[in-house]
Amino acid sequence: MPPMHTYTVDLRWTGAGAAGTASYTSYGREHTLSAPGKPPVPGSSDPAFRGDAALWSPEELLVGALAQCHMLWFLHLAAQRGVVVVGYADHPTGAMRVEAAGHGQFTEVVLRPQVRVLAGTALPDGGPVTDAVLAEVHRAAHEHCFIARSVNFPVRQEPAPVTHGTSDA
Repeated sequence: MPPMHTYTVDLRWTGAGAAGTASYTSYGREHTLSAPGKPPVPGSSDPAFRGDAALWSPEELLVGALAQCHMLWFLHLAAQRGVVVVGYADHPTGAMRVEAAGHGQFTEVVLRPQVRVLAGTALPDGGPVTDAVLAEVHRAAHEHCFIARSVNFPVRQEPAPVTHGTSDA
């Protein structure tokens, strides 16, 4: 049997106020997501659903989780293939449709990774690190990403052209 991993978090609603859910407008959507030894994540619903725009919504966290998972797999696979990545950023977006009855679902998430490789380096075979090379690493990262493999909507990548430079760190 393959190894199983379990993830446990604590969720606490903090928006009850004095009236609780006496009506749709009587309660706040604020909540805190936490786990032992980690900073809490303050959350709310999207402002379109009476939430606080200054707090993280579940929709933002889902888009962020997809981007994080892709990045972590990309870095792992790049290291395996001898691509020396020194900078990575992403500006993903998620599209969600809400139907008249209030049901909704994501229709897609688009990742827009920007990868910087170390200037003057080449692949182990001596070849250059090109957009095509990085596209293959992105494809493999997508195939490996646990989160992308778990959702029922497309997760696309629109990577920026590779840049060469030094580390941000």
